[in-house]
Amino acid sequence: MDLHQLPSRLLENAVNEFSKLPGIGKKTALRLVLHILHQPKEDTLAFSHAIEKMKNDIKICKKCHNISEEELCSICSNPNRDESLICVVESIKEIIAIESTSQYKGLYHVLGGRISPMDGIGPKELNMETLENRIKNEEISEVILALSTNMEGDTTNFYIYRRLADGKVPITTLARGISVGDELEYTDEITLGKSLINRIPYHGK
Repeated sequence: MDLHQLPSRLLENAVNEFSKLPGIGKKTALRLVLHILHQPKEDTLAFSHAIEKMKNDIKICKKCHNISEEELCSICSNPNRDESLICVVESIKEIIAIESTSQYKGLYHVLGGRISPMDGIGPKELNMETLENRIKNEEISEVILALSTNMEGDTTNFYIYRRLADGKVPITTLARGISVGDELEYTDEITLGKSLINRIPYHGK
């Protein structure tokens, strides 16, 4: 798509910005921009204000690295959650996926990625130190490894297991109802829920 054929530089700039979003090509970006252009001005301003406020006001939970509006996220600050369970996930997207199953009532720990040399992500880029501190300073009865079942996820699982293997806290992983190679965030709720319930000990193999 040749953006130089667009009748306005302002339109072209907006399309360029929308096309930076994942999964959004130039044609889709143009369709979204034209949709916004034809909306009432107050709706467009409300949309832009919501994005700006989200960017400015959202914090990272100091305990688990989840997104939050306060120092502690709504999960870590919930007195009804089981504080002895930590479910280790790659990103916030996995928390959303697991929460949708209504099968898990413990806490989380967001690694902030998974080991992937091709993407320039190594062990030092993961939130491992804070995880180790939580296990050391809190009464943790189980660490659940809930990473995607692909090569990067398995590599990260093994790395975490090796880092935590000297401790006395049991380490489990999701049951393999999830197909090998699947991204956790795209797994259906029923399969993911059963994989959580039927989790198995992780032996680093």
